[in-house]
Amino acid sequence: MAEAYDYVIIGGGMVADSAAKGIRERDEAGSVLILSEDVDAPYTRPALSKKLWIDDEFTPDDNDLGTVETTSAELRLGTRVASIDRSAKTVTTASGDTVGYGRLLLATGGRPTRLDLPEDDRVIYFRTAADYRALRSVAGNGRHVVVVGGGYIGSEIASALAQNETRVTVVFPGDRLGDSVFPKKVVDLYEGAFTDAGVELLSGRRLESGTVDGDGVHLTLDDASTVDADAVVIGLGIEPATELAEAAGLTVDDGIVVDERLRTNDADVFSAGDVASYPDPILGRRRVEHVDNAYEQGAAVGRILAGSDETYAHTPYYYSDVFDLGYEAVGKLDSSLTTVEDWKDDESVVVYYLDDGVPVGVLLWNVWDATDAAREVLAKAEPVDPADLRGRI
Repeated sequence: MAEAYDYVIIGGGMVADSAAKGIRERDEAGSVLILSEDVDAPYTRPALSKKLWIDDEFTPDDNDLGTVETTSAELRLGTRVASIDRSAKTVTTASGDTVGYGRLLLATGGRPTRLDLPEDDRVIYFRTAADYRALRSVAGNGRHVVVVGGGYIGSEIASALAQNETRVTVVFPGDRLGDSVFPKKVVDLYEGAFTDAGVELLSGRRLESGTVDGDGVHLTLDDASTVDADAVVIGLGIEPATELAEAAGLTVDDGIVVDERLRTNDADVFSAGDVASYPDPILGRRRVEHVDNAYEQGAAVGRILAGSDETYAHTPYYYSDVFDLGYEAVGKLDSSLTTVEDWKDDESVVVYYLDDGVPVGVLLWNVWDATDAAREVLAKAEPVDPADLRGRI
C-alpha cells in the first residue's frame, strides 16, 4: 500500500462535498480523499433539471460546489473503486491503485434505471452534469425530444425542455401525469401546466424498443404505436449503487443499511445520501434521494467521521419546480392513501396523506416555509380527525 488517508470518500456528489465540509468543521488537518466516477467536480444536482434551464445568468461554473477549494480534499475524478478490503482497511481502484483509510464513507448514490435501447449520444439516461450537457446538445431550435417517465425527474426534464424551444413528448404508464402522487384537483393543475406549454402526453404507455439511425431515434411503444424524434431522454429514477458494499460484506437492504449515526455494520465504514437506508426519527427506516437529505446527512456524517457523537435526527423535505408551479413535501406522497385537502386559494393547497388515519405525508403545493410545521404534524404519529387537519398549516 503506497498511500493512506484519514478519511476516504467513495462518490463525488453532493454528499461527498457536504461530508468533506463536515469533516473540516471538526478536523482542520486530517487528510481527505474523494474518489469519484464522475468527470466533474461536485455540483448541485437539482440545477441540472431546473435552474440551468430557466436562469440565463446561472452557468455550470456557478453550479460548482467548490469542494477542493473549501476543504483542501484531494479529488480524483473518473476513478471507479473496484473493491473494499475491510480487514486491511483499504480500497482498490479499477486501475489497480490501493489506498488505505482510517474511516470510509460510501456515498455511491445510484445509477439511472436503463432500458433495452442502443448506446448512442441521442439516448440519454439523465443523472450527471455530462448528461445535462448531452441533452443540451440535442435540444432547442424546435427539435423533438421524447421523455420516458412521468415521475419526479421525467416531469422536471420535460418542463425544462419545453421552456427551451424544444418539442416535447412524455411517455408514461399512468392515466394522468402525477396521478400516483397528487389528488385529482392538483393533478388538474399539474397536468394542465404541461399541456398549456404544448407538451404531448402519451399516457398509459411504456417504451417497448427503439432504434437509432441518421434521421434520429425511432421508438416503439407497448401498444405498437411509434414515435420518431431527434433524441430520447430516460427519467425513470435510480437504483442504489450497493455493489461495493454488498461485496464487502456490509448489510444491504434497499440501500446500504446504517444506524442513527450513519454507521454500517463495520465501525469504520459509514454511508449517506441516496444509497443509505437510515432510521428516520419520525418516519422510520427509509432511503431518500433528494437534495435536503444530501446536504444535511452529508454534513452530519462528515462531523461523525471526525469524532462528533451526534446522531442524524433530521427528517428531510423535497421539492420540485415545473413551469410556474412548485411544491415542497415531507414524508410519503401516495394518492392511493386517504387525502385531506386544505385549499388556501385556487392554486395553493396543503394536502395531508393518511394511512389508517395517521398522517404519513404532507404536500405543500405553492405553500412555502412550512416544512417544520409539516414535520410537527407527522411527528405525532397518531390517528387524527381529518377535520382537525384543516388550518393546521
